[in-house]
Amino acid sequence: MPDRREFLAATAALVPSLAWQAPSPGEWGTPVFDLHYHPRPDPAATIAHFDGAGITRGNLLTRASAGDQVKALQAAAPGRFIWFGSYDVSQPDAEQVLTRAIKAGAQGFGEMKFHVAADAPEYRRAYALAADLNVPLLIHFQEVDHFPNEGTWATGYAKVFEGILKAFPKTTFIGHADAFWANVSKDYHNEAAYPTGTIAPGGITDKLLADYPNLYGDLAANSGNNALSRDPDFTADFLRRHSRKLIFGSDCACRDGHGNGVSQSNNPAAARMSGKCVARETLGLLKRTVTPELFKTLTWDNAHALLRIPS
Repeated sequence: MPDRREFLAATAALVPSLAWQAPSPGEWGTPVFDLHYHPRPDPAATIAHFDGAGITRGNLLTRASAGDQVKALQAAAPGRFIWFGSYDVSQPDAEQVLTRAIKAGAQGFGEMKFHVAADAPEYRRAYALAADLNVPLLIHFQEVDHFPNEGTWATGYAKVFEGILKAFPKTTFIGHADAFWANVSKDYHNEAAYPTGTIAPGGITDKLLADYPNLYGDLAANSGNNALSRDPDFTADFLRRHSRKLIFGSDCACRDGHGNGVSQSNNPAAARMSGKCVARETLGLLKRTVTPELFKTLTWDNAHALLRIPS
């Protein structure tokens, strides 16, 4: 493992600053930061979605080796993008590749989405490395296939992840996807990717967000939107209680920020988002549910505080 102080000093100059003249509030009444966006191969297409959805800045989730692609985007839209890098934790060189991504300017690990149990040794090595390099790790939890033979990802969330939070208190985790968000309800037992209906208080995710300062929630994708849409009374209280632990993200694949193209690609279980922009759907839901001050906290302030970038 690299010496943390030496590492941070050596790489500080590589991390692009997002400081510039105060951004315009835009159509949402405040600038918006998207924590969870997978870039298109063409920089113009990535920028088109951000512009169309009214998003000011964003975090690109991409391969650990995609530094050149990110640099092209950063050159096309200066000060607008940072990035996380991801690499298969089951590969023997995972620690070396992920470390190189941070040296190249990545500011976290993610999206970490692999067919490995959440408490497996392969993931544990990545958790330890994230703590050593002082960067967050965004992880996809999924227990139910979206389509035949897809497989599941970071399995065992409900049973093992509290133990991981205890074992790695210096690692900053950002939870995402089906199992993370379905478990806001106490009565969830992996019966569906996106359960519906009233939420039973006392869910595992609700408890872990309250009890562990090193866990945050990524509101992205159909999974986040579905959890927020199920039970308006629960949602309003949930967002207030965890106001400093939740961060807006889109994970949207629509073409233009207005729902054209495929919104949740290759996921028939998310048909409710067909023809819609996930970013717009979740931003609209938040706007209707919380005060303007809390909206800004969830969509702008929390991301900047967690990622230690100027707002």
